[in-house]
Amino acid sequence: MFNSGDVRDVIILGRGGQGGVTASRILVSAAVRDGLWGQAIPEFGAERRGALVKSYARISARPITLHSAVDKADYLVVLSPDILGQVDLVSLAKGPDSIAIVNSPQPIKAGLRSFYIDATGISEKLGLIMAGWHIVSTAMLGALVKVTELVTLKSLMDALGDYITRPDLLKLNVEAVRLGYINVRGV
Repeated sequence: MFNSGDVRDVIILGRGGQGGVTASRILVSAAVRDGLWGQAIPEFGAERRGALVKSYARISARPITLHSAVDKADYLVVLSPDILGQVDLVSLAKGPDSIAIVNSPQPIKAGLRSFYIDATGISEKLGLIMAGWHIVSTAMLGALVKVTELVTLKSLMDALGDYITRPDLLKLNVEAVRLGYINVRGV
């Protein structure tokens, strides 16, 4: 997937409490399991649950020397569709080949090559709800892996255990990844 000089940048846009920051860490852990290099970079202040939170992942086949937020991404992952009314995804994209993956039960055109997955529905079905918030990040990671092949599905599922230690929650999140992977659709 990667040429020696390639770096893939991911921006995850979510609400506080949806798991976006943890998702970037899980993605980078999966990349390392695949023999790649990676950085997970959160961006948030003293926000509360529900506030807009950005997190970034940078993945490469070689060591990464750049240590900054991602300004332009190859892949944009939107954990809550209402964010589309607040953020111009096209301005965050590297170019016309950038891809947006949006949590939505129906197609949403985001101004880029777009995919959608009902991650909220998956969370509801599995009971992945914490403090009243649907945990959609793992289903969205499954969708991202299917669309981009950025990391392997096996590495992603294995990396979940680095961050989710309760066996019952780990099992549910593995299933969320699987359902996100098989149910993502293009617009």
